[in-house]
Amino acid sequence: MRAHVVVHGRVQGVSFRVLTGERARSRGLAGWIRNRPDGAVEAVFEGDDEAVESLVDWCGRGPAGAEVDSLEVSREAPRGEAGFAIR
Repeated sequence: MRAHVVVHGRVQGVSFRVLTGERARSRGLAGWIRNRPDGAVEAVFEGDDEAVESLVDWCGRGPAGAEVDSLEVSREAPRGEAGFAIR
């Protein structure tokens, strides 16, 4: 499974990318995460269905200090991502 997510709210400057990366790696997921110029965080998670869904759910809450206003999620065909990058 592959999920492309965009997280809106107060999600930059609260370790969102680092903590998401740690969670993705611990679940064996591939993909990437980055800050967007509009203040959102964008990510792609690819791997086991249950692990992807678990991380998507977590992104809807985020780490302590984050205030998630909305979460956009698109399901896509896997593209064979390798590793997880923080961009």
